[in-house]
Amino acid sequence: MLSKLRTLCLKGIDGFQVNAEVYIAAGLPAYVVVGLPDAAVKEAKDRVVAAVRNSGFDFPSKRITVNLAPAEIKKAGTHFDLPIALGVLAASGKLGKKPPAALEDTFFIGELALDGALRPVAGVLPMLLALKELGKTAVVPAGNSAEAAVSGIKCLSAASLKEVADWLTGAAELKPCAAQENKPAAGAPAGDFSEVKGQPFAKRALEIAAAGFHNIILVGPPGAGKSMLARRFGALLPSMNFDEALETTKLYSVSGLGLAGRLVRERPFREPHHTISDAALIGGGASPRPGEVSLAHNGVLFLDEFPEFSRPAIEALREPLEAWKVTVSRVKESVAYPARFLLVAAMNPCPCGYLGHPTRDCACTPLQVHKYRAKVSGPILDRIDLQVQLSPVKYADWEAIPRGEPSAVIAARVMKAIEIQRARFKGGHARANAFMAGAELRRHCALPEGASSVLETAMNKLGFSARSLDKILKISRTIADLEGAAAIKREHVIEAVQYRMLDKSSVPTFGGI
Repeated sequence: MLSKLRTLCLKGIDGFQVNAEVYIAAGLPAYVVVGLPDAAVKEAKDRVVAAVRNSGFDFPSKRITVNLAPAEIKKAGTHFDLPIALGVLAASGKLGKKPPAALEDTFFIGELALDGALRPVAGVLPMLLALKELGKTAVVPAGNSAEAAVSGIKCLSAASLKEVADWLTGAAELKPCAAQENKPAAGAPAGDFSEVKGQPFAKRALEIAAAGFHNIILVGPPGAGKSMLARRFGALLPSMNFDEALETTKLYSVSGLGLAGRLVRERPFREPHHTISDAALIGGGASPRPGEVSLAHNGVLFLDEFPEFSRPAIEALREPLEAWKVTVSRVKESVAYPARFLLVAAMNPCPCGYLGHPTRDCACTPLQVHKYRAKVSGPILDRIDLQVQLSPVKYADWEAIPRGEPSAVIAARVMKAIEIQRARFKGGHARANAFMAGAELRRHCALPEGASSVLETAMNKLGFSARSLDKILKISRTIADLEGAAAIKREHVIEAVQYRMLDKSSVPTFGGI
């Protein structure tokens, strides 16, 4: 006998429909799965057999063929357990002589424990979003109930295979999925800007970075406050709107980090260690998974000790810093993950950290300094909008009671600038000044009188590239927005040039900019 059920699968962060067909025929006992299944799908056999028997049903000792269509697309994950088990029960007549109508109108997702219990699986939210326009019902594990409710479609939750079978035969009812209260994203940065002593230039640069979503790198000696500033940077960013929250939650769901089932409202703050591999940073693996750059989507990616990351990992940032997405290609598939993150990097000026220090001697040779700095290539630096040099904290600043502005005050200015940009780019592709393309750049960043000579000097004498000049215009637009100015002024351009420190010299010193 043949039974047909419907389930879902993932390609990147997008769900698509999969038909699970189960055919039971006479012959020697066998169990075959076709349709490009991965190891987890093939191993479903043992889980399904044990779950069916421990749920009070007899497992047929016949030849069982399971087909997952479309057959040309690779199937991965343990969420096929439930539809396969239900297909076996339906094909063997355990759900009634006639297949229940609910089998045709319902999508089933869930991993089975050996005792028949349903376990939560990753990627439920993006899979269910693919059903939004179909108006169909989905059955998910109870552990995914809150996450499924976020999708906005009709979902039912079940705790076991027996509960789903009883629902299909009309012997029981399943509970609708219910949403849970939102909580801040795990790893959200703590602390306040008022706790940071000194470094007014760096604080100003971080305010500009937050207002325009500009990438930034902080260069300075150990103890200057680079990491302290970076970890407080997230407090300057506004909460995500619904579309941004949904995009981010989908990524966390695919990665198995969204099982709590809450919509991620706070912007992510990811801080991977410098020993991370390029695949873990960018995404990939045997079965392509989102990397740290995608988990930081719509949030902050903080890379401390930037030159200590491997050269392949650093160079792999070129595509996401330019295109705001990552494409992971394998032999049988290619998936794309969004990666619109704000990069905050921190580094020392040399391996020992004291090159150009006013009171401490540098122990590095010129060759060591060159090799250290060469780990961060020119193309990568060219893609970082703001390049800021921090000086050592003076004793007077360290001893004084912190009098800096609190994060809330700075965040209020940032929010005003962001609201200006939202009105400016309404209906367009750009979400912030950092994302302006050629036409938008010309439209919104017209040079004021006298500013052309500033940029010409920057290109001819300081060696700025054409991309650097575009970055300067975008930064100038953000500075103008922070001041509430309708047009860019010459002083805005001059200030923006100061934030391209690493373009001006191959080795920074602490003698000023």
